[in-house]
Amino acid sequence: MNVPKCSVELIDAIQRQRENIQTLTSELIQIPTENPPGNNYREICNFLEKRLKKSGFEVQLIRAQGTLGDSEKHPRWNLVARHDAGKKGECIHFNSHTDVVKAGHGWSVNPFAGIVRDGRVYGRGACDMKGGLAASVVAAETFIKHNPNHRGAIEISATTDEESGGFSGVASLAKKGYFNPERVNHVIIPEPFNKDRICLGHRGVWWAEIETKGRIAHGSMPFLGDSAIRHMSAVLTEMEETLFPLLLNRKSNMPVVPVQAKTASLNINSIHGGEKEQLLEYTGLPAPCVADRCKITIDRRFLIEESLQDVKHEIKFLMEKVKAVRSNFEYEITDLFEVLPTMTDKNSKIVRVVEDSIKKICEKQPEYVISPGTYDQKHIDRIGQLKNCIAYGPGILELAHQPDEWVGIDDMIKSCQVMGLSIAEILN
Repeated sequence: MNVPKCSVELIDAIQRQRENIQTLTSELIQIPTENPPGNNYREICNFLEKRLKKSGFEVQLIRAQGTLGDSEKHPRWNLVARHDAGKKGECIHFNSHTDVVKAGHGWSVNPFAGIVRDGRVYGRGACDMKGGLAASVVAAETFIKHNPNHRGAIEISATTDEESGGFSGVASLAKKGYFNPERVNHVIIPEPFNKDRICLGHRGVWWAEIETKGRIAHGSMPFLGDSAIRHMSAVLTEMEETLFPLLLNRKSNMPVVPVQAKTASLNINSIHGGEKEQLLEYTGLPAPCVADRCKITIDRRFLIEESLQDVKHEIKFLMEKVKAVRSNFEYEITDLFEVLPTMTDKNSKIVRVVEDSIKKICEKQPEYVISPGTYDQKHIDRIGQLKNCIAYGPGILELAHQPDEWVGIDDMIKSCQVMGLSIAEILN
């Protein structure tokens, strides 16, 4: 490796942090921050605050009061830590979300024990993304120890609700100016795209609710009513026969991974019709009624080559096509959530710096990828108006949200070294 002596010393110092990285990852996993509902956000912020203050960071705990998801029972707490030695220079910011999805079933280990075994740390959030958070913290701490009077600033944020849109996390901080380009120059989000990949952005997303309407009647005389479920069945049939094949043939030039995600896609997240599901303690039979309402929630992932307007028009056209052949067909489409695709310029400074660091640590040319789903870069780009943002971190994306989720300790060390070198290049 053609690396300056000071950088070699930093790389060697991080190599000796194996136990530190695995222990920190394990401790973070042991704080069960499941979302929903949003458990233990204050606890994990307190834990990180105590640790980062020891390394000289100034730390703020900021509640996103009144934002989506925030409540007195489950307050949305974020942390922003900054290390500034008082010398003029750029600011590099590492942003990690602290929330994890529910553990679910099928685990062979306790999902919140943070078990270290066979070179891996197991647990919910190990890969997505407490391993990346740990790597960024250790990278920053090690750099500061070797360069206490560095130029510029290092920031670390730990934010809420990325798994449910990030509105009380990064979006809230961006609205308050924490990602203003006058404050922050470069952002790395340690999402699990692997130690030798740079993620430049993500596809677009549109969530919507489609409701078909009917008329309630006695189930023994369905001819007196109008079944909203049957109307929805016609909608789903039209999707299967025309829309899904069309999307499958629509491919992007963006380097989306996995390769199957290079196509436009539509997922039906949920379907509900007729009577509501009864409470668990109810032991009776349902009432005999014709369904007067049926709703589906759709998750449309679209490409940078598509426009949001066209995506919405496509669904509207499909619904009108069904309406033209069905009597008494009424429907309503309600927007829930939308994000435009984003892709950082490969020639931006943060991309070039991390690329060079990967070449030195992993001794290979990094792969450039685009995420199939959105992550908090959307808020940094759209609200913060900060374009110099990438996702880079340890872990295998396909392990996220799975039983027996894990992150490799060697991968965390490599990623930590890449982050450390990148800090050194940006600040020194």
